[in-house]
Amino acid sequence: MTSAIERRLGELGLELPELPAPAGNYVPCVRTGDLLFVSGQVPMVDGRIVVAGRLGEDVGIEEGQRAARICALNILAQAKAALDGDLSRLARCVKLGGFVACTADFSDHPKVINGASDLMVAVMGEAGRHARFAVGAPALPLGAAVEVEAIFALS
Repeated sequence: MTSAIERRLGELGLELPELPAPAGNYVPCVRTGDLLFVSGQVPMVDGRIVVAGRLGEDVGIEEGQRAARICALNILAQAKAALDGDLSRLARCVKLGGFVACTADFSDHPKVINGASDLMVAVMGEAGRHARFAVGAPALPLGAAVEVEAIFALS
């Protein structure tokens, strides 16, 4: 079954990646009631981090946005697996949380996490508009430049 989200991804020339395995003692998704919580996803493609480093040091804003977009694709892939392959059950993206590995004086966290936010709106339309936070950290798991988590409402 192809959902509207997957059709839109195809129109944008994007596809969902293979699922990365959890890097610790946690599960990728937890469903409770009509909410799906997706654990933080890093910019991993084919088992490796593709955007590593820190914003304000060795990673630029555009590359950070690309990392956030990859995180969002991984979020959707995790959601699809948790929903038995049926992304049409995603009624709304409720919230995204974005972490940016950066220097102490970097302050463009929102611009970086826009990469994930823009993707959610592009593939989900108005249902992709969400509440959000974007914060900086001195380091992220596996040296990733960005990590993004999500909460979805289910239909």
